[in-house]
Amino acid sequence: MKVLPFKIPKPEKEALIYQEDIGVVFYDQLHQHEEIQISYIVKGRGTLIIGDSINDYKEDDILVIGENIPHVFRTDRNSSSSSEMLTLFFTKNSFGKDFFNLTDMSNIDDFFKKSEYGMKVLSKKEKISILFFKLSRQNKIQRISSLLKILNLIIFAETSPLSSFVNRKKYTEDEGRRMNDVFDYAISSFNEVITLEEVAEKANMTKNAFCRYFKKRTNKTFFQFLIEIRIENACKMLHHNKDLSISTISELSGFQDIANFNRKFKELKGISPSQFRAQF
Repeated sequence: MKVLPFKIPKPEKEALIYQEDIGVVFYDQLHQHEEIQISYIVKGRGTLIIGDSINDYKEDDILVIGENIPHVFRTDRNSSSSSEMLTLFFTKNSFGKDFFNLTDMSNIDDFFKKSEYGMKVLSKKEKISILFFKLSRQNKIQRISSLLKILNLIIFAETSPLSSFVNRKKYTEDEGRRMNDVFDYAISSFNEVITLEEVAEKANMTKNAFCRYFKKRTNKTFFQFLIEIRIENACKMLHHNKDLSISTISELSGFQDIANFNRKFKELKGISPSQFRAQF
């Protein structure tokens, strides 16, 4: 499994990998791997950057991340005492290059197509979660059977895409570190005033070179990306911090002007901050 900026060893002969991530935070370095990843979030919440998009994740979410999509989980450290995620990794060729091309597998094409941009599973979650909880007690053949059942449920489930653009280029380790440093800086400092000079310095590039570099890899400018991070943070506070006023949330999310906050929020979410809060 290729991981940026680090590499995690993978047993050569294993077709299907089952992994349990348990700790204060998930692995929080930008990475990509050839395996398709299906994850069930047992505990914890935070931010998932995938492709060109910022998403939140929380307990009971089921996420599918396609092959070679750059992504990083950033756990909210104050969300719970620990985070837990159960994951299956596999490739289209894990069980032979023709396995998923069999006539019996004709419905799987839609899954692979959707996985190219990542997706969140919105229905049939209870049945899928039960299968995930059984994996730790299963042998390898039983896990393959569980994977096929999970795939079948996802194929007929309601889903939503996690990204709209993915740069298919495989990152080098240096590129992985550079983008990870930029993401880390944006996520840790989004509530402060960030200048182009500062973020370009983090990437060890000139301003013009950084702008071209970031746009090519994410299909958006750095400041568009930063606004999305700020709005996602505002969504979490609107949901979980009912005692905070919208103007306070605007300020804590890095907006200097509440009118601009309201405008950007509606552009990205389709509703106003007050309407978003009313949903909960």
